[in-house]
Amino acid sequence: MHDLLIVGAGPYGLSIASHAAAAGLDVRIFGRPMASWRDHMAQGMFLKSEPWASDLSDPAGRYGLAAFCAREGLRAEHGHPLPIGHFSAYGLWFAEQAAPPVDERLIASVRADADGFEARTEDGEVHRARAVALAVGVMPFTQTPPALQGLGPEHASHSSHHADLSRFRDQDVTVLGAGQAALETAALLAEQGTRVRVLARSPQVDWNTMPPPWQRPWWQSLRAPHTGLGCGWHNWFYARTPHLFRRLPEEVRAQVAASALGPAGAWWIRERVESGVETLVGRQVRTAEAVGGRIHVTTSGTDGAGPSFTTDHIIAATGFRATTRRIDVLDRELRLDLASLADESPYVSTAFETSRPGLFLAGLTTASSFGPAMRFVYGASFTAARLVRGVERHLRRRTLASLPPQAGGEVPRRAQQPVR
Repeated sequence: MHDLLIVGAGPYGLSIASHAAAAGLDVRIFGRPMASWRDHMAQGMFLKSEPWASDLSDPAGRYGLAAFCAREGLRAEHGHPLPIGHFSAYGLWFAEQAAPPVDERLIASVRADADGFEARTEDGEVHRARAVALAVGVMPFTQTPPALQGLGPEHASHSSHHADLSRFRDQDVTVLGAGQAALETAALLAEQGTRVRVLARSPQVDWNTMPPPWQRPWWQSLRAPHTGLGCGWHNWFYARTPHLFRRLPEEVRAQVAASALGPAGAWWIRERVESGVETLVGRQVRTAEAVGGRIHVTTSGTDGAGPSFTTDHIIAATGFRATTRRIDVLDRELRLDLASLADESPYVSTAFETSRPGLFLAGLTTASSFGPAMRFVYGASFTAARLVRGVERHLRRRTLASLPPQAGGEVPRRAQQPVR
């Protein structure tokens, strides 16, 4: 039986594995390394976050992105976007250098048993562990508008379904959304000869400005400090103090997690979008009906019915919503047994432990507890260190609980009172 079994081998899973192995735990990690970045982002995309804010986490800090780029002769500088392919290669290098060997099989299901947890791979092999950390990324949580749900995959898809956009060359495609995924997808489509429009509910497309220089006068830094989530004191709070964010009232945390760092395009893609992409803002899809192999779309806005048009395909770059019921790798009984917050995301303790002792979560599923940093690679360092300490406490509790009763028949207090 393993001490810790990790489901998912993206930035969070690999970082947790590195910290767990360094702590001396018997750890096993499953998943295709960096799968979301390698398989679910279109070729030609760039990393939106700054290179210095995109490190995976090992305890000694030896295997950051800058070290990889220096080794490979790649540019990794403040204010210069990094190709997604370079970041994926960095993650694979980190997996080789800083984490225990990754079993690339996928975990099909996780269930609780009397001694901990049982995980079954897709080919039927069973592994048991005293604790499990789910670092499943964003793919289980894709969000598409209800109006598209009657369309088949030949007519509608999520932006994360496309690593290669060449199938849409010379077609007419409508991209839904006004965030980076929507705008960069639209730019890539336009540049390959696709007729493309962006349809967004927001009244305008917002653009992030070019970040100020890394070295600047102290008063400018004081007014708007650099952080891993962008400049400004709000972002500093989200980036640097997730443990304090966790102490805010639940309703405040949920509101911030849903609204902070909202949809916006990176500064370096603005000209590409504005020069080649039709943009319809303040509108949403009212109906979408397949007619004669194409899709007839009607739109609406706050001022009533909007323009109608026909398109070949709709790509919904409409984000992700992590709710407890959608963590489908957990078997139904375990999933339904987990406590949830009011926004339907799972409850986690200050150590990232769910209401089921020994089951830990990482990444997007914890954003309503620890803040917007958990939506980005930047949150992996805080998560990995704290989560592994939580696993160690859980293992100690199990050991204490198995000890014979003390004089008077009492169980040691720490075995009775889980650390929260």
